Amino acid sequence: MENKASVPVVAIVGRPNVGKSSLFNAILRRRAAIVHSESGVTRDRVSALCEFLDRKFQLIDTGGLSLYDRQSAKDVWSREIRRQVELAVESADKILFVVEAGEPLPLDEDIARKLRVSGKDIIVVLNKADNDNSALTSANFARLGFERIFPVSCVHRIGLDYLLEELTKDFPKVSATEAQPFKIALAGRPNVGKSSLVNRMLREERMLVSEIPGTTRDAVESEAVIRAGGREMKISFVDTAGLRQRRKADSPVEIFSIDRTEKAIMKADMALLLLEPFFDGASAQDRRIGGMIKESGKACIIAVNKSDLCEKSKKRELETRIRATMPFLNYAPLVFVSALRGEGMPELCSTMISVANSVMDKPPTAVINKIMEEAQGINPPPNNFKIYYSTFVGGSPPAFLVFCNNPKLCPQHYLSFIENSMRKKFHFTGLPIAVRLRGRKEK
Repeated sequence: MENKASVPVVAIVGRPNVGKSSLFNAILRRRAAIVHSESGVTRDRVSALCEFLDRKFQLIDTGGLSLYDRQSAKDVWSREIRRQVELAVESADKILFVVEAGEPLPLDEDIARKLRVSGKDIIVVLNKADNDNSALTSANFARLGFERIFPVSCVHRIGLDYLLEELTKDFPKVSATEAQPFKIALAGRPNVGKSSLVNRMLREERMLVSEIPGTTRDAVESEAVIRAGGREMKISFVDTAGLRQRRKADSPVEIFSIDRTEKAIMKADMALLLLEPFFDGASAQDRRIGGMIKESGKACIIAVNKSDLCEKSKKRELETRIRATMPFLNYAPLVFVSALRGEGMPELCSTMISVANSVMDKPPTAVINKIMEEAQGINPPPNNFKIYYSTFVGGSPPAFLVFCNNPKLCPQHYLSFIENSMRKKFHFTGLPIAVRLRGRKEK
């Protein structure tokens, strides 16, 4: 596995509640980061690939810096957010330093001093400058020591094009369309180890990791190239907030996080369901999340994290219990991993590549009909049910369309037999499949 940044990286930094996430969303032209009046909503480095005038760059939104010279640590997040911002600054090619229209605050000056010694290319973004006094306000911020100050209004999209022209003027133009990475959404209960697994995959501390449930709030996207068995694939990992029951969501931000998780699964190519090694199998909430993945029609892998806590002799029994408590995900491969120690990662990477290949596979129509003929020879259709022709139509879940004389004549057990015949022949690893019947009059 390796993290592969092939485009310039731009980090957005600033004190809390100045509009960093609003700027992030405005540049993307979509709501990718949660925006809320509560200070400290953004905790992880939210990352997304952006494009402006044929120039691509990786944009990173960071948590609000509230822990420099003039402030003390008030909670566990301050130290972690500061560390994440410093990592983002270190990895960035350019920095957008966001401040709020008016007068610079002492914390703005503290952050400016830290950024000046970083040696990075820095542009000051004067947010909420939606009136005629932007020139005067810009002059107030000149004492921070940066030449380029761009007044913008993220809400009204004022000044954004001028800012982006300056930001990207020396970025290379994209000459050819690149293949999109295979998108994998990590899902599971809070504190099951999703962020730790992403960090292990990326080999860097991209995500905040804490024993406190609810550390991750946004659906955070990161790209990496994974390799296994001589194969490689570009993957986009989407680390999502831990899913609790909606009735237990204790704040508007947490409700937003749950919605983001559900949408992330729907937009992904595959879901990676992370479980803990409970001896009694999957919990009730694990089953709810698994049911949501099943309903989405997405490919799925079940990964049991913290396997170092489970004795080797007990793993087979644990797998049996998990399968018994989640029979609706019987098509999903199950692997044991330890994000902390790196155990099981080669097997997980190999499984991800195999499932991705299954998702992208399109069985030929001639082969499908040959398999259907062989299946009918082994187990003839009952009740005068006749099959004329079959084809693959794809979708989520991938579906086979079977033209027949009358769908009502096909009993459920025979429909399941057809599904199993297709799965055995085409090896749809990790994928649910569907067989849809369409009636057609006999000639």
